Amino acid sequence: MSPIATSVGPFPVATQWVVLLVCAGIAALVGHLIGRRQQVGITGTLTDMLLAAALVGRIIFVAIWFEHYSDAPWTILDIRDGGFTSWAGVSTAIAVALWQGWRRDALRGPLLFGLLAGSLAWGVSPALMRLNTGPALSDLDGVEFVNLQGKPQSLAALAQGRPLVVNLWATWCPPCRREMPVLAKAQQQISGVCFVFVDQGEVAFTVQKFLGASQLVVANVLLDPGKKLGEQLGPMALPTTLFYDASGRLVETHLGALSPATLADKLKKLGMPGLSEPDVSAQ
Repeated sequence: MSPIATSVGPFPVATQWVVLLVCAGIAALVGHLIGRRQQVGITGTLTDMLLAAALVGRIIFVAIWFEHYSDAPWTILDIRDGGFTSWAGVSTAIAVALWQGWRRDALRGPLLFGLLAGSLAWGVSPALMRLNTGPALSDLDGVEFVNLQGKPQSLAALAQGRPLVVNLWATWCPPCRREMPVLAKAQQQISGVCFVFVDQGEVAFTVQKFLGASQLVVANVLLDPGKKLGEQLGPMALPTTLFYDASGRLVETHLGALSPATLADKLKKLGMPGLSEPDVSAQ
């Protein structure tokens, strides 16, 4: 099982983004080798592709989930929520590559072979790293959790065959506190999904004090005193949210605070009906 996060200096970053940058580097290197006789490089084109993909992917994501941004439109600019539509980004990157290749004959060969090399590296990375597999629900049977009353509790017992959302958090973590109202409201309004909040390394008194002071009403709050669940995910990044389908398979992961839009998008991938209808906006 590969970690879903990787350390880049002092910062934990989602492993898939690190792999994407490595594949882009491979593409740039191959393109440089192919085009060096003609002194043609593809780094600029790759940069244009990535930037255009990110911009269009964000625009399409916001358009799809605009109901969750309409009350606070300035949050559209907060890309920390990770809200991007992958198919739109990929289509845009391909369009930029075709346009650049059409405009410059000498670029076509280096760009074609560079993109083939980068695509091949991306294609084999899941097999080499088991990328994004993460821990299945059955893998967590040996991790000991306790509820706020000090009684042992398992995630599978809470899920009872339903889709499961597991949020790793701590009271000292500002992004965790920022996203908690979003998850709390979703828990109250979406009965078909089990939401579980697993505090990392704190005691029950600290968690209860925070919940009381913030006036948050949440169920299924568990303690992970030894941070065992966090250790299985790689470098500690809080908050981290895991999305399991009804069979216990990890479908999606999210590092950083969830916005109402990204939460709705992730839940849709669990096959939940009518996710655009419930209001999961932050209070």
